[in-house]
Amino acid sequence: MKRAKITIVGAGNVGATCAHWAAAKELGDIVLLDIPDRADLTRGKALDLLECAPIERFDVQITGTGDYAETANSDVVVITAGLPRKPGMSRDDLVNTNVKIVKAVSEQIAKYSPQAILVVVSNPLDAMVYTAWQVSGFPTQRVVGQAGCLDIARYRTFIALELGVSVEDIDALLMGGHGDDMVPLPRYTSVAGIPVTQLIKPDRLNAIIERAKVGGGELVKLMGTSAYYAPAAGTIQMVEAIIKDKKRILPCAAFCQKEYGVGGYYVGVPCVLGASGVERIIEVELNADERKMFETSVSHVKELCELTRKTLAG
Repeated sequence: MKRAKITIVGAGNVGATCAHWAAAKELGDIVLLDIPDRADLTRGKALDLLECAPIERFDVQITGTGDYAETANSDVVVITAGLPRKPGMSRDDLVNTNVKIVKAVSEQIAKYSPQAILVVVSNPLDAMVYTAWQVSGFPTQRVVGQAGCLDIARYRTFIALELGVSVEDIDALLMGGHGDDMVPLPRYTSVAGIPVTQLIKPDRLNAIIERAKVGGGELVKLMGTSAYYAPAAGTIQMVEAIIKDKKRILPCAAFCQKEYGVGGYYVGVPCVLGASGVERIIEVELNADERKMFETSVSHVKELCELTRKTLAG
């Protein structure tokens, strides 16, 4: 059986950690790519990871390169390239620089892997996945953004810490834009089937939600740069669902037209991920307050996309 080919564009902290998780799960052969000036560093990281194989017992090929030709015919391409956040920066501050980077990457991927599924991680996420879709010309179901998998992991982590229970017993749902704009849904959050609202008082639950919203900013303040372990883990959760055709229901930045009345933008919604990419978007019932928060989040996504369009046009 032919192994899948996974390209990861950007060999920084997030990209290299994505390669680590993907190799450990034996999801396929991995090409780690960065700009030509960083080619030797990228080759070194790939070789270092490959040398873990005898210890960790995974059988995949891992190569590093600065040449897109080596990524040809990839099944899945993960785009992590872009300027990372620094203390005091918002995700929005990254728009102008990262649109240009993601545009250049998407052009090359479309050239060398026209049948690939794109998983975008670069920030600001909702604008970058929109950029990748516009530039690549790929069908909307083959372009998806990693956002909710990370946000929901933080949300579940904080609930587990609050209750002193296993994260495995916590199921949750959130929607909307990535990070500060996300819309957690306590009504759809449970612990071993028990509604979380029966276990955590409203003020504490609101505090947990707020912490999850600014989870990325909290880590930037602590580390001086963007997070990478959890973002990479969330990304590879999506890649695994696609490569193994698992039909996982995961919160991702997916293209919504009539769904939720969005009107043609990428926003965080629960969707079914499988071999074709985003195979279905699941529409859940929202009450008036949830709908209002979601629409506010979507309005900000639209603002970012308008900036993106201007940058692409310029």
